[in-house]
Amino acid sequence: MGAQVIGLPGDRVKLDLPEDPRRAYAEAKATLAVVVAPPSKRKLQPISPSADWRVDLAQGCPAHCNYCYLAGSLKGPPITRAYANIDEIFAVLPDYLGRGTITSRNAARASEGTTYEASCYTDPLGIEAVTGSLSEAISWFGRWDADVQLRFTTKFDTVEGLLDLKHNGRTRMRASVNPAAFARFEGGTAPVRNRLAALRRMADAGYPIGLTIAPIIAAEGWESAYAELIAQAGTVLAGGACGDLTIELITHRFTAGSKAVLESWYPGSALDMSETARATKRNKFGGEKQVYDTDTMRALRRYMEERIAADLPHARVLYWT
Repeated sequence: MGAQVIGLPGDRVKLDLPEDPRRAYAEAKATLAVVVAPPSKRKLQPISPSADWRVDLAQGCPAHCNYCYLAGSLKGPPITRAYANIDEIFAVLPDYLGRGTITSRNAARASEGTTYEASCYTDPLGIEAVTGSLSEAISWFGRWDADVQLRFTTKFDTVEGLLDLKHNGRTRMRASVNPAAFARFEGGTAPVRNRLAALRRMADAGYPIGLTIAPIIAAEGWESAYAELIAQAGTVLAGGACGDLTIELITHRFTAGSKAVLESWYPGSALDMSETARATKRNKFGGEKQVYDTDTMRALRRYMEERIAADLPHARVLYWT
């Protein structure tokens, strides 16, 4: 079925969705609305441990990941809302220069400058063919003569339109990857081998690059699965063009709310969201999430760091969470 464009009579997105939850979910996921970002989106929020500030180009994602980090945090049907007023969003960014705490004032990551994360609530490359917002952001940062970095992570591979942009080294692309054994949890995304190949092409075009290994899943056979993934990345990302390579390591976690949403979206999923080998982690606002217990976390971290040291020795691990 081809794309259908519908004009909205006002500023609220209302979908006439079918009563069947599965069909309603599918239709919502296939819907992209172009809207105006409200003033609240132009007041940036910190985004630890990734970057100093979160800058949203859109909200929502067309992929079908069984562990989706957005589940439970976005209200209403899972449609994608792309922001039309990105010039207004860009206009506030200089106000935050040097004011962050993750890279702006952190000696270990000071070389990154003030960092702005564009993929907290969306996968910007996944919708780039429709919006063009990521290209606009990369070009804007390329013109910004300051110690800054735009960051985005993606599970897609369509980087052709980004390769010739004048980025001036101020945008870091990271490929979000997981072993082939767990690919069944990432519906509608590019194969991991394609994501790695796209990352290499971006490095060859002068972009700093990174890997987001997430979510790290302690399922049966995880050791060999992640060893194979890291070795594959080491082969693809070898050589001088990939000298500025970072790695972010994020373990699988969920909240009670996100679990309920995900189980309604993906009934029968093989992804383990039981409380076996889990511990409750509380944030400063009183929220709770289920993370792996201490022994599992230690085993995962030790193994991942050993494999990275062996197969990606030139990479810089930014954080573990």
